[in-house]
Amino acid sequence: MINFKRSAAVLLGLLATTALAGPLPARADEEPAPEPPRVELVLDVSGSMRAADIDGRSRISVAQQAFNEVVDALPEDTQLGIRVLGATYHGKDKKVGCQDTQQIVPVGPVDRSAAKGAVATLRPTGFTPVGLALRSAAQDLGTGATTRRIVLITDGEDTCAPPDPCEVARELAAQGTSLVVDTLGLAPDEKVRRQLLCIASATGGTYTAAQSAEELTGRIKQLVERAGDTNTRAPTVVGGANACDSAPLLAPGVYADREAFSEHRYYRVPVRPGQELRASVSMALDRPVNRDYGVLLRATAADGRELVRGADAGSGRADVLSAGLRWSATADDEDASKTEETATPVVEPTTVCLVVSNSFAPRPGTAATPGMPVELTIDVVAAAPAPDGPDLGRGWVLLALLTIAGLLTGLLAGLLTRWWVATWREN
Repeated sequence: MINFKRSAAVLLGLLATTALAGPLPARADEEPAPEPPRVELVLDVSGSMRAADIDGRSRISVAQQAFNEVVDALPEDTQLGIRVLGATYHGKDKKVGCQDTQQIVPVGPVDRSAAKGAVATLRPTGFTPVGLALRSAAQDLGTGATTRRIVLITDGEDTCAPPDPCEVARELAAQGTSLVVDTLGLAPDEKVRRQLLCIASATGGTYTAAQSAEELTGRIKQLVERAGDTNTRAPTVVGGANACDSAPLLAPGVYADREAFSEHRYYRVPVRPGQELRASVSMALDRPVNRDYGVLLRATAADGRELVRGADAGSGRADVLSAGLRWSATADDEDASKTEETATPVVEPTTVCLVVSNSFAPRPGTAATPGMPVELTIDVVAAAPAPDGPDLGRGWVLLALLTIAGLLTGLLAGLLTRWWVATWREN
């Protein structure tokens, strides 16, 4: 009976503590078992790929050679798929030709001979449904917790929009599926370059113009290998609020969100005395914006008082803006007195509001939705106190130390002067 009463008392105490502490903060998902890198190569096989302007060879033959070398050098743990567009329809009906995209190698462990054989049979044929091929490639790669990559190789802009490939890329990015699209252009055309750059920027990928067989092969290999390096846990999707009191409560982790143009987005983080909050935010420029823009990260108290303002941080990429901050919580005298009075004090954490703001403005004709991609990284660690300076005392003690120091300095200066004068006279 006594044990039962004690157990009940402990249980009630735990429930009371939980109620006082408030709701638990959201946590970034725990690390699952690692997934293998997943990549799909998307090759344009439209009629324009017959042009023989790369090292005196046709664009399709250069691409086929590059694919063969990439397949031979493929890391063993990489799951690779190959999709083509404009490869089978020989007619003139645009409605039919703009549906012409097929997956010729499914995503998975690669049968190298079968993959190279499938690529060798390709002949330039039809239209260029880039948007549809990207959407289909995303479905080929499936969903998962880690980043997946599409490598698009084409020599021309989409001839089948809608769907517009740029809008498809933004649509895929807005789904929070951690899908990166890298683009490779085989023709020195400004319209093609702008479209491929737009696709890559919308998903955090890269654009490269390949002017030779060696450049194309080397870049595809590099991107496939990079898939293994970026095969990391996807950020947890969270929705910020427009005010601190309704903002989500977050634990340390990496989070993804979307922020509209010129918006302020709020998140809350509990920080206890003796802890330091470290936070950073990155925003991707996934569409054309006006010049003179920036990103600001601030930490404020629940009543709106600003605690610290973040500093800009370069990321090495022109299409990503970042900012970071650090703030330490310190226990006040009242908390110290509570610690002396009780053996097991309950120290309430300080709720810090993180405010992400941007000064982006869309160019005319630029879509305002969905919002700009935001990645927020939060960590709470033990605070590192600043080292104490030497204590020279105060009042009469300080005056005495200064007097003694002055006398010693004067005496030393006099001795040196006397020695110098005596030496000068002798010489």
